[in-house]
Amino acid sequence: MAAEGLISVKSSYGPAETMKRLEAAVTSKGLTVFAHVDHAAGADAVGMPLRPTDLLIFGNAKGGTPLMQSVQTIGVDLPLKALVWQDVQGTTWISYNDPAWLAKRHGVDADAPLKALSGALAVLVKAATAAP
Repeated sequence: MAAEGLISVKSSYGPAETMKRLEAAVTSKGLTVFAHVDHAAGADAVGMPLRPTDLLIFGNAKGGTPLMQSVQTIGVDLPLKALVWQDVQGTTWISYNDPAWLAKRHGVDADAPLKALSGALAVLVKAATAAP
């Protein structure tokens, strides 16, 4: 069952390559990578198994500030996050919050920035997941 407001896209690559491609796409668009959280490495450090589960936190003030000017609580969901993960069958996915869902959640009425954000995320995810 899919989580409400979550978009998941199947990758043509394994987890490490997908994350490498995602991070390259993010930086090539001039966005800032704020953090990279390797949940599987954290689990391993405490002796617990976890399939590849890797979070990238990224964005820029020019994109996020107009949304926060509209409704500041959306700042709890910004900057953007994308999770690269591998399911039990070995398939790699990228999952991220749908900007329209974030807008609904926070009552944001900022159509143009949200459309731009949705389009930018789709481009980044395609660059990371699509076969050449």
